[in-house]
Amino acid sequence: MVGEVVFRDVVVIGGGQSGLAAGFYLARAGADFEILDASTGPGGAWPHTWPSLRLFSPAEFSSLPGRRMPRADGGNPDAQHVVEYLRSYEEHYGLPVRRGVRITSVDRVEGGVEGGVEGGAFLVRSADGRRWRCRVVISATGTWSRPFVPFYPGAAGFRGEQLHSAAYRGPGSFAGRRVVVVGGANSGAQIAAELAGRLNTDGGDLLWCTSGPPRYLPDDVDGRELFRVASAAVRGGGGRGVAALGDIVVVPPVLAAREAGLLEATPMFDRFGADGVSWDDGRHERVDAVIWCTGFRPALGHLAGLHLSRANGRVVADGPRVPGVPGLYLLGYGDWCGAASATLVGVGQWAKAAVAGAIGGSGVVRG
Repeated sequence: MVGEVVFRDVVVIGGGQSGLAAGFYLARAGADFEILDASTGPGGAWPHTWPSLRLFSPAEFSSLPGRRMPRADGGNPDAQHVVEYLRSYEEHYGLPVRRGVRITSVDRVEGGVEGGVEGGAFLVRSADGRRWRCRVVISATGTWSRPFVPFYPGAAGFRGEQLHSAAYRGPGSFAGRRVVVVGGANSGAQIAAELAGRLNTDGGDLLWCTSGPPRYLPDDVDGRELFRVASAAVRGGGGRGVAALGDIVVVPPVLAAREAGLLEATPMFDRFGADGVSWDDGRHERVDAVIWCTGFRPALGHLAGLHLSRANGRVVADGPRVPGVPGLYLLGYGDWCGAASATLVGVGQWAKAAVAGAIGGSGVVRG
């Protein structure tokens, strides 16, 4: 009820894959916790991706802790397969997810009375006025809600369509059009591959613009190998690291488009014109739409009131732990808060570490 304060030992903010992984270990430890999620349904970001998006690994190598993802027809799972898996995972473990709750702020309460209520280290507030007091906050809000589009001169005057990959829903609306896909990583390659096949048959045209030549991983390398390399780095095993392997996992649709000669990258353009894009060497291409596959930024606005230390634009973190803020953990945002933590198979080890810290160091009592 609005105005009341709910007490929990642990509040997890975000009910996607990272929040559910944390919930698994919290439930196993018998902690008093609640998962607060802004969405109205399960699956985190996965219901909002384009339908043809494919995981980098087979289903059996893309699982959260405790429960294996069922095999998928046709190779690597698509987004809907992941949504159904996360739904069943949540239900199987009976995780306490409260949906439709958008958290707007998290503040420290160093003791005494806050709003007439005593106890707890954090006060968590939602957009509709609800409040939670807790000793531990695990922030697992991901990045999907913060798509990043770089600045390019003339973009505001471009008369065509611009959208981020977060808003891409498939090739149907681009029939017969000249389309630029920007980005040389996995989303750019997968979207370019899908559009190239469609536009090649319906009179359209594709430009795939990248900042350098596409760096494909070896065709036999998938998410299993990426996770192995990341895990070796965590264990101090050295090696080249994930980035040295390449930027693009060659999932079957990308392989098919590349082998058909449909994935030819073009150097990144330098500016927009009203009807297209231009390069400094004088080249100009008329285009109807630009799809930005340029990544995301962590959705951490709800933590602004904690005034967290930053380095290189990121919150300083030691794995999932935030130094200097006892009881605060960041889970699943990327390698900077845990190698491979933004992946289904990789987040488990960091969820386990966060919960171990929460149980051992923040006064959380086991059930």
